[in-house]
Amino acid sequence: MSSTEIVILDGGRRTPRADILVNNREPGLFSRFSATQLGGIAIRAAMEHTKIDPALVGHVVMGMAQHSHRDSIYGARGMAWRGGLPADVPALTVARICGSGAEAIAVGAEMLLAGLRVDPGRPFLVVGGAESMQYPFCLYDHRGKKVGSAVQKYGPIDAKALPPGTHLQDMLLMCLYDPSAKMAMANTAEELGRRYGITREQADELAFRSNELAREARDAGWFAGEIEPVSVTLDAAEPPIIVRHDTHIIDDVSLAKMARLPAAFEPGGIVTAGNASAVVDGGAAMVIAKEADARRHGHRPLARLIGMGVAACDPQIMGWGPVPATKIALERAGIRADAIDHVELNEAFAPQALAVIRDFADMGIAPEKVNPMGGAIALGHPLGATGAILTLTCAHALRRTHERYGLVTMCIGGGQGIALVLERGPAPGS
Repeated sequence: MSSTEIVILDGGRRTPRADILVNNREPGLFSRFSATQLGGIAIRAAMEHTKIDPALVGHVVMGMAQHSHRDSIYGARGMAWRGGLPADVPALTVARICGSGAEAIAVGAEMLLAGLRVDPGRPFLVVGGAESMQYPFCLYDHRGKKVGSAVQKYGPIDAKALPPGTHLQDMLLMCLYDPSAKMAMANTAEELGRRYGITREQADELAFRSNELAREARDAGWFAGEIEPVSVTLDAAEPPIIVRHDTHIIDDVSLAKMARLPAAFEPGGIVTAGNASAVVDGGAAMVIAKEADARRHGHRPLARLIGMGVAACDPQIMGWGPVPATKIALERAGIRADAIDHVELNEAFAPQALAVIRDFADMGIAPEKVNPMGGAIALGHPLGATGAILTLTCAHALRRTHERYGLVTMCIGGGQGIALVLERGPAPGS
């Protein structure tokens, strides 16, 4: 094997994906964790299961889309120390919005291939992503203004001293509006739905499929090899609970229930709370290296990274980005679309995913190969973590099914797409 091949080592782990709210009323199970804590949980688990000597880790690259907590500015560096890595391991936070987790893997691979910033004596990189979607409410335009009896320059603000009429803005809702497109992300999906003639019934059918397949995969234990259970203390007087599965999967999903949900973003629209991606918290991490270095140190690849692609498109149809990104990644991998055996496509919104699936079919990728274990409508989309989570899911699926090639791809707010092509690694024991 060429010494320049990049491999993902066996042992990467992700947290479950937990809804930001329980029953849309109570704080989510992971609301107690910041993004750096979620990333730290994933890194610690990946290091433990990969059994890499921490002294051989030369860099950490983690994706994170938005600063949601006080410590978020430290990003990958905070995740690294929370993950138990030595203080002398540098760390880089990357942000390509919804593609940040995949971008972290790509950047890590490029660092290894270039060799300019990697210590030859520390040939392993930790890559992945984390996102706490517990975005804050923010108060704007008050720095340097009088609040109460003093001019506010730094520090906490006493809410009781704020002038009448002051309001807070929800960072989560604000971030989902793209000024360049002049519309919110869900409206770009509605636009794709119009251009592709996608109906409400088709959107709901995809959402139903997503939940059904995700439930079947969970119950069959197909996610078990990638998930690190997380202990959560809800009440100091009670023992902690262990979160072992993605929490959003609907066990009693039905098309009749979905049909009763109102359009959420446009009058007469087709995007609803039931056929859009779930808003969840989560993190994922894995170790990558050149294949020669992995073998020299006795580590088995889970998968090889053989192609990468990033593309841009009209922001008003941002969800179409996986199509051109996938074409680039396949060309770089040197394989045809019909060679792909398993696809993990992030289901940002049902009409967006359906538009991409139609174009994939024209390229030679059969629709049944896309998200055979469910997608983000059922499982959730923790922005900066999703690309890394889907990479682990795809790699484990290839091993389980003994198939060869996998595709991980997602749309990106602002009008981009990113894609990774994986090749299954050798079977355990070989």
